[in-house]
Amino acid sequence: MRLVIAFAAMIAPAICLADFTGRVVGVTDGDTITVLVDVRQVKVRLTEIDAPEKRQAWGTKARQALSDLVFGRVVTVVENGKDRYQRMLGRVLVGETDVSAEMVRSGNAWIYRKYARDKALFALEDEAREAARGLWSLPNPVPPWEFRRSASVR
Repeated sequence: MRLVIAFAAMIAPAICLADFTGRVVGVTDGDTITVLVDVRQVKVRLTEIDAPEKRQAWGTKARQALSDLVFGRVVTVVENGKDRYQRMLGRVLVGETDVSAEMVRSGNAWIYRKYARDKALFALEDEAREAARGLWSLPNPVPPWEFRRSASVR
């Protein structure tokens, strides 16, 4: 019996890192959502992108764009670990739509270069910038990681 319990404890973290499906019940900002899975709410940080902060130019519009894409909809989350705030990291899909890619394509998020692995995102960001879509229509858009750094200096 102890062997079974020990084995279950060892594989439990692996079980937690499985893709899952649920309904989006909250949108915190342009890159974080809350997904209802059965009766449990899971906070999910979209991987590979970084959206403007709430207090930053375009922050409210980025949040609204993400909400328009996912709120109330059933999504699939392809898990990729946790971040330092213990949020689930994941690539989110609504049907066939990759939400991270759509946020970049529409100009509502930057590629989070430090963590980006999907090379296709770079072309989408270039396209959005050239078309002056979304945040790229601003005169001097500031990446969120720079905004956070300058905010923490104050």
